Amino acid sequence: MPTLVELVPYDQQWPRQFSAAAEWLGDLLRDKVVAIDHIGSTSIPGMPAKPLIDIDVSLKDLDAVSDAATELASAGFEARGNRYGDDMWAFLLKTSAPALRVYLCPPENDTHRQRLLFRNHLRQNADIAVQYAGLKNRLAREFPYDGDRYTAEKSEFVREVVERAKLLGFP
Repeated sequence: MPTLVELVPYDQQWPRQFSAAAEWLGDLLRDKVVAIDHIGSTSIPGMPAKPLIDIDVSLKDLDAVSDAATELASAGFEARGNRYGDDMWAFLLKTSAPALRVYLCPPENDTHRQRLLFRNHLRQNADIAVQYAGLKNRLAREFPYDGDRYTAEKSEFVREVVERAKLLGFP
């Protein structure tokens, strides 16, 4: 059964909820972790988002992915697969509020770098963030039960922002 593409207004609690999740994940995955980053729309102040905290966990090496995946599964996360074909593995914890979607990222992962570029550029450019919010709201209305299409239709905008951020030398 299709799931509703639900966008909610920005919640001031999202940064705090990310921090708590990051601390928990750091304790759970210990020495495998290099960095834990808040990504996705909940990481951009003022941005409407699905009520879901997206988290990239950068690991020390590719071999750590298997052990980290086992730890996440033991903690109740559902494995969601290698969604981008670049050794980045997704996991979902629906039992927390909001839900947590964690991506295990090997070192120097390009998808992870692009996510940070996108997030940082929108955090520093309110006009582009407003454009993205408008696009998200329009697509959620157009494709209310087609999350794949909702995501696919945003990809060109995201790609353009990432390319612009690279040209401007964003970290």
